[in-house]
Amino acid sequence: MTEFSFDALRRAPDVEADNLFAVDASDRLILDEANGALEDTVGQPGTVVVIGDNYGALTLGAAAVLDLHGIRVQQDARSSELALAANARRVVDIDLSGRYTNHPLGRELLEGATVVLVQLPRSLAALDDIARAIAAYAHPDVVVYAGGRVKHMTPAMNDVLAASFDEVTATLARQKSRVLVARKPREGVGAALHRREYHADLDLWVYASGNAFAGTKIDIGTRLLIEHLGEMAPDARIAIDLGCGTGVLAALVARARGAGGVRVIATDQSEAAVESARETMAANGLADLVEVVRDDALGDFDDDSADLIVLNPPFHVGSTVHAGIALKLFEAAGRVLRPGGELWTVFNSHLSYRAALQRAVGPTRQVDRNPKFTVMVSTGR
Repeated sequence: MTEFSFDALRRAPDVEADNLFAVDASDRLILDEANGALEDTVGQPGTVVVIGDNYGALTLGAAAVLDLHGIRVQQDARSSELALAANARRVVDIDLSGRYTNHPLGRELLEGATVVLVQLPRSLAALDDIARAIAAYAHPDVVVYAGGRVKHMTPAMNDVLAASFDEVTATLARQKSRVLVARKPREGVGAALHRREYHADLDLWVYASGNAFAGTKIDIGTRLLIEHLGEMAPDARIAIDLGCGTGVLAALVARARGAGGVRVIATDQSEAAVESARETMAANGLADLVEVVRDDALGDFDDDSADLIVLNPPFHVGSTVHAGIALKLFEAAGRVLRPGGELWTVFNSHLSYRAALQRAVGPTRQVDRNPKFTVMVSTGR
């Protein structure tokens, strides 16, 4: 047995702060509730799957304490994948990076799995996607241990799981956490199809998986930014939709300027967002005009390489309201923008990001404002 300490886990390269943690009581409870089932898989690599592991607590806890190998892991956020890799190399006395492999949600992740550990997502649509995939691809005897903080759990989560499993029970709560246990996948449950919606005012199809921000809707902040597309960096040759979500901004920039030779890149750290954006481009005949990539805060982009960046940043980290991700994205944009390039961003007006934008990017001015949102443009130094 390898020594393992949850307290040694870190969030990096995700945002770190005193009120943000790499592990919580639900991670410990999931592992405790699943302990007997996990012990039964010892010597059977490839039978344990972990979904939604935030920073590696579930994966590394199982790998280290029970000496498990061949764990298959799906994490929506690229920053979570990077944090798991970093923690695997440094939080125990041996390198655990060879004990697991990363996969997208689907057959290659789940085929033959008998134990699935899940950190419950906030979105019921995302949970439905997970439950359907497990029921469709895992072993018929699979047992699912899906846990979370009680304050974020609702009875509707039981109903979502019950749509894909014949047996769903709840454990006793401990340290304000609880685990839902699902067994007996229902026959005929198919993997979820991405949702779609046509927005006639924009002549645009939007596709979304369950975990994509705003789903098939177009949030009102993005709509305000859309009104200014014609003003943005008229001579731009490379444009980036940073934190692209379902790809709405990238699609509209490409439609307006793609024929003029502008290279448009849509990037997001979310696996669900990237898949959704690719489907959005295909549905609107824009797949050849927009490159969609999964990346954490432009980490794979060169300095001074973009003329235009558009951004509607999140104002929360997980379930915690926190400016950290927005500030991280501003700094990334400031690095990647060429001198004279433009960052156009929209955000909740009460957040007052002007000073942060000026520090990270360059001279910043307000372009538009309504009671809820503000649009600003910052010019790269």
